[in-house]
Amino acid sequence: MVHDTLAPPASAGRTGPAAGPVLWLVRHGESTWNALGLAQGHCDQPRLTPLGARQARYVASQLRGRPIGALYASDLQRAVATAAPLAGALGLDVTRDARLRERSLGILEGTAAVAVPAALSGVAGNYVIDPDAWPPDGESLRELYRRVADFADDLLAPGAPGEVAPGEIAVIAHGGTLRVLTAYLRGVPVERMRWEPVANGTVVRLPSQPPRLFTRKEHR
Repeated sequence: MVHDTLAPPASAGRTGPAAGPVLWLVRHGESTWNALGLAQGHCDQPRLTPLGARQARYVASQLRGRPIGALYASDLQRAVATAAPLAGALGLDVTRDARLRERSLGILEGTAAVAVPAALSGVAGNYVIDPDAWPPDGESLRELYRRVADFADDLLAPGAPGEVAPGEIAVIAHGGTLRVLTAYLRGVPVERMRWEPVANGTVVRLPSQPPRLFTRKEHR
């Protein structure tokens, strides 16, 4: 199913410059660790399940006719495998970028996702409650936000590959990455982010604007 947005608070919308290229944000298909309910983070062991492979093909069928001129994916295999059918349908190469990885969960990777405490995740319910909380050997939500913001700045900078493309860009990544990317592009700071569920295989259409929340120096 295609959604129009990941729905941050309505008050978070921005005014200003004309919108940039349309972004199609895709969460990877179901992985073996998704099926087991395990926290994945940066671990590259999970692979797509048969359902996840079908979800990847369905994403390709949804976006096949769009004027997408650039395709980016996290370098983790569950995202790369999701991007492959779309790349074939569009006749594009996949640009892998480690900045699109899921949040690193350090020593919690491979444990039950529902058992990750809010004191370490910084998330309770559907809201960010502490952007500076971090699991040992992992990263905080603020660090994830800065990493993803850096990718967005490069993607939408004047002269970037996406700008000379026909105006639409696809990004295949992870639930946490896509929540953060959506928030940043809509000018929502990490402290005010919502953290709603994003199902495997979800496709989100996001008209983008050049980020105005931070300058490059400020969000690094």
